[in-house]
Amino acid sequence: MRERQVKQGSGGKYFLLLMMLIMGVGAWLFLGNGKESEAQETVPVQEAEVVPAAEAAVDGVKVLVLNYHKIDNKHHSLAVKPEDFESQLKYLSDHGYHSISPDELYEGLAGTKPLPENPVLITFDDGYKDNYTTAFPLLKKYGFKATIFAVTSFLGKQPQYFTWEQAREMEQHGISIQSHTATHRSMTDLSDEELRSELADSKRKAEEELGHPVEYMAYPTGTYNLHIAEMVKEAGYKAAFTIKYGNVDEASNIYALERVPVFHTAHTNRDFLERIRYTPIFEKFGWTKS
Repeated sequence: MRERQVKQGSGGKYFLLLMMLIMGVGAWLFLGNGKESEAQETVPVQEAEVVPAAEAAVDGVKVLVLNYHKIDNKHHSLAVKPEDFESQLKYLSDHGYHSISPDELYEGLAGTKPLPENPVLITFDDGYKDNYTTAFPLLKKYGFKATIFAVTSFLGKQPQYFTWEQAREMEQHGISIQSHTATHRSMTDLSDEELRSELADSKRKAEEELGHPVEYMAYPTGTYNLHIAEMVKEAGYKAAFTIKYGNVDEASNIYALERVPVFHTAHTNRDFLERIRYTPIFEKFGWTKS
């Protein structure tokens, strides 16, 4: 597994422009100020609009890793409406996706354990309370596992985040709690000493509260570099997740794993489907991976 550079082949720029036009308004909105008109209409995910990622993917291990934050009715790009989230889970269920854990992803990439057909790793960042009150019941309803990368110093301390007791309850039902560092500071702004503290303190606190090894983390705000990735490895983590857009495959850097973010937009469910469809196409034509 190795880091690969963004590269476009002949004609890549024209293909990219075409895809950007297709994705349209939804992509523009979440790159804006994080807000949208309250006139959004919730439209269910439609079966005929898109094929599963696995059907469009190139050969080899190909894993869709979805990245959510909040599941509530706030008009903000990070807050996916509960009815939209359920519609997306239903789509995944109806189309034969099988949720996996970080351990299963790691073993699949290493070739030590086969992955199920159409694997999907559902992830959340930060540890918001609605992950417990809203997302958790829906995940149980559809029988899906998920992973929450939690800011450990926030849990049980700030009211908008779930508690460690709630974390332990979720873990009994297939929700893996992992690290999003101790205080959610951008890692590229920190000294090596501060980086070690963020990584070690978060890992230690989570392991004390949960009673098992915590071996995966996600970079706060997505900021990282290869030096930071090496420090993550030295801190005892087996893998780390970025906000780089793309599917995870055998050539991914295990300390810079790609994810597909899901945002609240004017057309949330349509944009969700387009991201599932176009991510493997982008990779096939050399936009996100060489």
